[in-house]
Amino acid sequence: MTIDQGTENLYDPRNGDLALQVGEFRIEPIDPLDPTSAQFSNAARTNYFSVNWVRKGRGRALVDTADHAFQAPALLCFSPYQSVRLVADEPLHGVRLHFHANFLCIETYHEEVGCNGVLFNDVLGIPVVPLDEESDRELGDLVGQIRRELAERGLAHSELLLSYLKVLLIRATRWKQEQQATLALNPSTRLPPEFDQLRELIERHYKELHAPADYARLLNTDPKTLGKLVKAHLHKTLTELIRERILKQAKWDLLHTLKPVKQVAHELGYTDELYFSRLFKRATGYSPLFFREYETAIRGGKNLSMTLPLSSIPSGPDFPKNREMPEPAR
Repeated sequence: MTIDQGTENLYDPRNGDLALQVGEFRIEPIDPLDPTSAQFSNAARTNYFSVNWVRKGRGRALVDTADHAFQAPALLCFSPYQSVRLVADEPLHGVRLHFHANFLCIETYHEEVGCNGVLFNDVLGIPVVPLDEESDRELGDLVGQIRRELAERGLAHSELLLSYLKVLLIRATRWKQEQQATLALNPSTRLPPEFDQLRELIERHYKELHAPADYARLLNTDPKTLGKLVKAHLHKTLTELIRERILKQAKWDLLHTLKPVKQVAHELGYTDELYFSRLFKRATGYSPLFFREYETAIRGGKNLSMTLPLSSIPSGPDFPKNREMPEPAR
């Protein structure tokens, strides 16, 4: 199975989809003379959180508009609704773990798990976590425990799976933090000092300041210089970096509050609701209204207080009592 095959892969428990999935992936380098390799050229969107353990090979992760190189062993962590494509420079082999918020909602449990702002919603947007020999071995043990429990389905099955997943995410978060600390000590690999300030400024002002020039002014530099610095180190533009933070908050508001789309847009600094909706759709593939109503419907309304079914989502049958699907985390 390939990670990036197809353009849509939305989890829906009404179809019996599993909220936690583990599987292998293999991706061969693209052969420009072989038309069958075109299947690897399509980016995929999913509403799962995705943790991808690259065991062999090297390649690039094309995430939205960014391009990140990686080499095994490594973890690649992607957020729901991102456009993701993996390109192999050498044959890639690994394990992918997908989990939906129905199983573990790190949108609201982020303080408990400690991974939301590091693995999946890092303001600087770097999805790659290089692994050393020890962490690679530990990750293999954790993945093995999850796979065994999925197969054996013993006493307190869901609780044990949830515990294993939390441990995996916490350990991965620590590995990334340790990696960042190590890189910061090396003059050749550390990020420029402006990036710490930039991170803080975006966090403080993203709702009212949307233009790169605003942040250049606050950093006492010119937009062109700052833009080149961001592109060189983060492989994306400063505009994209700012918008990613805006969209992170937009998704949270749409999922966990009853604010109308117009209010969400206004609170994020957009007076034109249609412009905001187009921006959101370009980033996620879906309109804000569909995003809210679809996710709320498949979560059974547990993410917010809203009467189901919603007008634009077919009511369909009741959620299936599928015992192959782990129970949602409470």
